[in-house]
Amino acid sequence: MSSPAGLSDGELLDEIAVAVAARNREDARLTRLVRAAEHRQAAEHDGLKSMRPWLRGHCRLSAAAAARVVGNGRVLDHLPALAEAHDAGWVSAEQVAVAATALIPERLVAAAERGVDLIEVDAVLTGLALEQPYADFVAAVRHYLTRLDPDGPELDPTEGRRLMLARHADGSLSLRGELDAVGGEKLQAALESFVQANRPAGDDRTRAQRLGDALVQLCDTALAAGSLPVLRTVKPHVAVVIDLEDLADPATGREAGRMGFGAVISAARARWIACDGTISRVVFGPDGAPLDLGREQRLADRHLRRAVELRDGGCVFTGCAAPTWWAEVHHLVHWLDGGETNLANSALLCERHHTKVHHGFRVERQPDGRWRTWRPDGTEIGVPEPLLPRAA
Repeated sequence: MSSPAGLSDGELLDEIAVAVAARNREDARLTRLVRAAEHRQAAEHDGLKSMRPWLRGHCRLSAAAAARVVGNGRVLDHLPALAEAHDAGWVSAEQVAVAATALIPERLVAAAERGVDLIEVDAVLTGLALEQPYADFVAAVRHYLTRLDPDGPELDPTEGRRLMLARHADGSLSLRGELDAVGGEKLQAALESFVQANRPAGDDRTRAQRLGDALVQLCDTALAAGSLPVLRTVKPHVAVVIDLEDLADPATGREAGRMGFGAVISAARARWIACDGTISRVVFGPDGAPLDLGREQRLADRHLRRAVELRDGGCVFTGCAAPTWWAEVHHLVHWLDGGETNLANSALLCERHHTKVHHGFRVERQPDGRWRTWRPDGTEIGVPEPLLPRAA
């Protein structure tokens, strides 16, 4: 491709259009490949249940991006005209994802019961995707859904509840979700109680800022009450791991503390959290493994789990991103085979992969602290070659 600096405005815009079409074609090819892998259950080759976690763990896609690729493959099975337009680069993956909302299994059943011709729906949606702006295409799909079952029975409103949490590189969190009318009323009532109870004179926060503070306060109150469900034998709590030197040093100390869900915070923020928390000493050895858990006399179940969580941070099976609260402590050498219940003989594995390693898969911790995973046939599971860093 020519350097953008050497192109006229018209040529630059033409190149952009060509690049978008090429991206659409590659997205279509990816969708076809992933759909074929879904049919074959190819992700099982690497010990994963489906292509969604495989795409996240092995190709570093976000959860939303992986779900879209898989969902698009399923919908294109039912809409051949739209699939052909996507293959040609005329329709984007975003448009296909919108069409996918109309073809979830429940809506396919409803369409069949009402005698809806999917060939006609395919033709109409494809025409709109090719000729109309994105917003108009979205509106057309919503109109179709409304007409599909205008007078049907009242659906379970809880089925539409969704909450998506997206963590960013700086540790901040974006929330996006949908609640039914009753669920939304409950959330608003809870948040408004905090908003109205905290309106000091001179408060110049925006409405959005006050609601954000109210949500955090709601979480603070629930956590402090101690009545939330227990996670893997431990009550839910806010955890921060920080070096003693950073905790004692009055400097800001950027990126000094690691929180339980993976966010990295400054030493100053960790000290602020410690004002209202309990501090536990953990001594690490030169290989990064915890050696001493403060005043605890011996590694009972709860203490051993805490040590393994600190060391492993989540499921250690290659390609898995399951957090600590989904995971179990696994004996690398099985207890029945003489394996000891200690840190060196432990690994954190989610329930699925804990089962896998009891059926032929194997995980092993290297001297440098990295974990590696092998299939039952002895081959190692790794990152696909195209995604490996290139040698300089």
